[in-house]
Amino acid sequence: MPPPDGWYRRKTGYARGIMEILLTNDDGIDSPGLCLLAAALRQAGHRVLTLAPDSDRSGVSHSISFLSGPCKIRKIEADSWSCSGTPVDCVVLALLGGIPGDDNFVPDAVISGINRGANLGTDIVYSGTAAAARQASMAGFPAAAFSLVEGTDWHWEMAVSFITGNFQEILNFWKSGTFVNVNIPNRASLPVGLVPAFPARRCYNDTIDRYHSPSGEIYCFARGGKIGAEPETGSDHDAVSGNFASMSAVYIHPAALEEIAARKER
Repeated sequence: MPPPDGWYRRKTGYARGIMEILLTNDDGIDSPGLCLLAAALRQAGHRVLTLAPDSDRSGVSHSISFLSGPCKIRKIEADSWSCSGTPVDCVVLALLGGIPGDDNFVPDAVISGINRGANLGTDIVYSGTAAAARQASMAGFPAAAFSLVEGTDWHWEMAVSFITGNFQEILNFWKSGTFVNVNIPNRASLPVGLVPAFPARRCYNDTIDRYHSPSGEIYCFARGGKIGAEPETGSDHDAVSGNFASMSAVYIHPAALEEIAARKER
């Protein structure tokens, strides 16, 4: 499928700010972040086509099931489908016409989330939520990934309200060759504001426990440590720590483009 020819191709939709949106995630089709966001976007007048994994696929990064076999999709309700594959599979399938009745679906934007937990800094390397947005941008579509930072309670309604209230600004932040990664502080009240930020360097402090079975096998269990981040002013971690939502433009190219360009100029 060729990249779209620009924002809001339907002139009447552009005038009203109405879009066709592909919505996915990595937490699964029944996750509250996805269900509540889909309902809110539809209430705002957008047409939302939801295609998400049939169960939790957190941490699968840019994994593609299509490389080893077919994906199975199942209709949940009108404009809502589940997929046996990964978040990236969902994006590929939807954009290449795999949904019955929507063979020619060309969204104005692809949204991934709202993820249950932060995708700050280097989390985006592992995140299926981020990977779905990356895949969409690789195909030329405006894309954004949304995450709600961990907390004692999950303030989903607040996060949905913040996203819908800042939706246009966030999508306007998108540019070709990137996807937008947004993290929202998990508090009852709305964030102080929305600020551009660069991805922090996260420290995971994981450990491995080894167990020897009576039959001779060795079982290794990963134990997650306390996650920290380098205290960098202007990072996404710094922003959410100050009760701001962070907004990062993440390049889809896995290369230091500035360094490559500088070497060519020498």
